[in-house]
Amino acid sequence: MRRIFAAACIALGLLAACSGDQPPEGAVHVARVDGTVGPIMARYIDRVISDAEDRNARLVVLELDTPGGLDTSMREIVQRIGRADVPVAVYVAPIGARAASAGTFITMAGHIAAMAPNTAIGAASAINADGSDIGGTLGKKIENDAVAYIRGIAELRGRNADWAEQAVREAVAVNENEAARLDVVDFVAADLDDLLRQCEGRTVTLRPGVTAELTGLLAAPRINLEMTVWERFLAFIADPAVASLLLSIGFLGIIIELFSPGLGVPGVAGAIAVILGFLGFGLLPVDTAGLVLIALGLALVAAELFVTSGILGAAGAVAIVLGAIIAFRDTPADFRPPAWAFATAGGILLAVLLLLIALVIVADRSARRARSDPFAF
Repeated sequence: MRRIFAAACIALGLLAACSGDQPPEGAVHVARVDGTVGPIMARYIDRVISDAEDRNARLVVLELDTPGGLDTSMREIVQRIGRADVPVAVYVAPIGARAASAGTFITMAGHIAAMAPNTAIGAASAINADGSDIGGTLGKKIENDAVAYIRGIAELRGRNADWAEQAVREAVAVNENEAARLDVVDFVAADLDDLLRQCEGRTVTLRPGVTAELTGLLAAPRINLEMTVWERFLAFIADPAVASLLLSIGFLGIIIELFSPGLGVPGVAGAIAVILGFLGFGLLPVDTAGLVLIALGLALVAAELFVTSGILGAAGAVAIVLGAIIAFRDTPADFRPPAWAFATAGGILLAVLLLLIALVIVADRSARRARSDPFAF
């Protein structure tokens, strides 16, 4: 009976996640895009543009502030803007923001590219995920490929392709005034109202042969679209630094389970951490990672039927819920879990980490005792 009740609660939660108020048609959709460029950001932008297309929005404004990120995710975002059926303005904002590295590609890919005062763009040279330089023939191949890609973006939008190449080859960067003077962006806008005012009346090319005229922007309703709580949580996990930590902890947990079979917690927690780490590095697509977690969770729940430890069932439930959050992108933007939920989740993660460290210490001491007394029975 308890299991049926728990399943019903999960089903109601998923139904609630798919519901929400629909914005009016003909609006200006404004999305805040900040942080590292990664798979979650790419999915978030895809959701924003898709929603704008469904609601016949007049314009999508991506307020961008990023230090850069993954090449694969950047290309997904550029491609999504390229096939959008609504105009997309990439606005480097707020004051003090930057569109560095991968952000340079995204900004120049916008149908409209603008920058707020005291912002910067450029420094788009490719580096390894750990921040080190890429040398040798591989480095040349990656650099030339990036140059060809950003020149194609700039030429498509009628922007300064020579400067774009310099941003990749020489890591040059400029402020907003210099960017406007060099035709890197279209104009400098003091705020969102100024951006819409300068966009009014422009005709943009969505793709060859398809144009759109920007009219009625100032009078149109504005819809602010933010990352949901779940998307921000996943974006945090997908940060390269966090993903590296997850992979390290995950493999450590699996190794502990292999050397001390039957513990359960290190192996299960390690498997989940490895999947999340692969998601963070873009080695697993977002939807695939979610489905893998759901499959792992179902397998653990099935194993619980034969091994009644309680650990496998609980871990399976966690994996299923986490996988559902990752796989199903439509979550309510206005949903805010209570503070105790974050405290509980943080406490559980800390407890698992401390448990893994304790198990490593115990395993190390056991190994030392075995080496000091090899004939003990």
